[in-house]
Amino acid sequence: MTSAARLRVALLTREYPPEVYGGAGVHVEYLARELAGLVDLTVHCQGADRPGAVAHRPWEALDGANAALRTISADLSMTAAVRGAGLVHSHTWYANLAGHLASTMYGIPHVLTAHSLEPLRPWKAEQLGGGYALSCWCERVAMESAAAVIAVSDGMRADVLATYPAVDPDRVHVIRNGIDTAQYAPDPGTGVLARYGIDPGRPTVAYVGRITRQKGLPVLLRAAERLPAEVQIVLCAGQADTAELGAEVAGLVDGLRRNRTGVVWLNGMLERAEVIQILSHATVFACPSLYEPLGIVNLEAMACGTAVVASAVGGIPEVVADGETGLLVPPDDPAALAGAITALTADPARAGAMGEHGRRRAVGEFSWTSVAERTAALYAALTGSPGAGPTAGS
Repeated sequence: MTSAARLRVALLTREYPPEVYGGAGVHVEYLARELAGLVDLTVHCQGADRPGAVAHRPWEALDGANAALRTISADLSMTAAVRGAGLVHSHTWYANLAGHLASTMYGIPHVLTAHSLEPLRPWKAEQLGGGYALSCWCERVAMESAAAVIAVSDGMRADVLATYPAVDPDRVHVIRNGIDTAQYAPDPGTGVLARYGIDPGRPTVAYVGRITRQKGLPVLLRAAERLPAEVQIVLCAGQADTAELGAEVAGLVDGLRRNRTGVVWLNGMLERAEVIQILSHATVFACPSLYEPLGIVNLEAMACGTAVVASAVGGIPEVVADGETGLLVPPDDPAALAGAITALTADPARAGAMGEHGRRRAVGEFSWTSVAERTAALYAALTGSPGAGPTAGS
């Protein structure tokens, strides 16, 4: 469509660069980059001012209040700011209410991308307290009234329909996450490894993710107790959801270090290039998630040419081809996880072949350009704007 006819879209999100800490934030970053050439796009985020987005902050009057209440106040600011948009597209419960209110107030379609579902993450009550009931409410109201729901995997679509039976199945479309395989590519350098004390000569299992119940890091740490002594464990893990969970993880890491060498815990935010080099040199990437709608981090590891051992939950089996690009194991099963990691670290040729296959799969099947084109086609179908067409993956 020509620039004069472009649909005005407001993308609503909590995370946006440089404040990106989870898969939803990664999704928004790359989707926005590609959508900018297809629609008249404005990104609205939460937090500090930053280039490329309009930032919204909680009301000062709510300083010290429950985090969910503070988020809702930022949603109200977003709602006021998107007047004039032809469509709003929200990501995660942190911005879903803003999308719902904008749709109601301005009579425009609301598209909601389901990256996860609050009722399937009961451990969030540890983090939000009574605010967890509010986060569930925000998501439910928005989900049940959205003009369209984008699920990032077939597994996510099934979860949406099972969790929210009031949602019309015809309104739920599958558009999987993508990966920038030019950026995420094998890095032969070793400067990052040297800086962090990672031995490139040892078989290595790497983990990249937040310290949250969902990601299953304690499962990996318990599995690590069973790994051969020569296996190095590299944990790129920070931002614990609660002090209690942070203490639990720290205790498990300390226990490992008392009994083995080669336990490297990097608990600060790493630069993307640093993560890419660490992934590139790992024998295996471990994803022990208890719940994972898709798992962009698995695509990142595959794009870096690394075999993946992951839980067979949610959308992960749609990304990790069992026996081809990695191995799938039951969730919350340290023995099974340890067995799969051991099998690949003991057979580097097999792990290397899986990594090569994973790289080919990432390049061939997961493109952010395709994700954006499918998303823009859905926008067009909802608004009748030029360029409407079928939405692949629906």
